[in-house]
Amino acid sequence: MRHIISILVENKPGALSRIGGLFSGRGYNIESLSVGITGDPKISIMTIVTKGDDRVVEQIIKQLRKLINTIKVRDVTQVEHIEREMILVKVQALPKNRTDIFSIVNTFRAKVIDLTGDSMVIEITGTKDKNKAFLHVLEPFGIIEQVRTGSVAIGRGNKATTEFTKQDIKQED
Repeated sequence: MRHIISILVENKPGALSRIGGLFSGRGYNIESLSVGITGDPKISIMTIVTKGDDRVVEQIIKQLRKLINTIKVRDVTQVEHIEREMILVKVQALPKNRTDIFSIVNTFRAKVIDLTGDSMVIEITGTKDKNKAFLHVLEPFGIIEQVRTGSVAIGRGNKATTEFTKQDIKQED
């Protein structure tokens, strides 16, 4: 099963390395990783997407909590949440095709952020399925290059996604 793990960490050198080392050292795969500072520049938030059964992910979370610089850890997939990824895609945009490409961009609520004589760079943010469909529709025009952010997620409602619950503070078995 796919899991989205949200980790608040002190924004210090080595934090990402320790977390990546935990995953690789135990044979866990990271499907996507996104890191950015929060409203407090001393704290960063990492969003890691991984696969594993609930027991495996529970062990990952317990081990993450033991790491230096880790403040809070939460499996966001266990709460109602919103998940998005961003893609920058460079597509061939010959003058004869531009109207069609602009129509696709508008339909998907994407945004053209660069335009040259023969190409355009488009930014799209959405679910994996929406972004996959967007890329599929652009393929006939010739996708030159694409880069993705990986998933980011946040819980719905007024409760902080990374707030500790009784399950979060449960002692080691």
